[in-house]
Amino acid sequence: MNTLVDTAKATAFRDGHTVITMDSGLEVRFPVSRNPRLAKGTPDQLNNIEVSPFGLHWPDLDEDLSFRGLLAGDYGQNQS
Repeated sequence: MNTLVDTAKATAFRDGHTVITMDSGLEVRFPVSRNPRLAKGTPDQLNNIEVSPFGLHWPDLDEDLSFRGLLAGDYGQNQS
């Protein structure tokens, strides 16, 4: 059973954050500084985002993040 009732409509890099706008109008954002690969990206690289039903992909930075992880506060590439 699919419980996902909202889908990503648009994404953008703004003011140090990746901003995901959902079809419902809800915005989900997270600071790129919390992910080592994204933190090293240029604005052009950070704006080149591919959206899938399950998450985001930055082809220029070889980074993938799932919506499930983002909503749980996991911004990827956690360092101990």
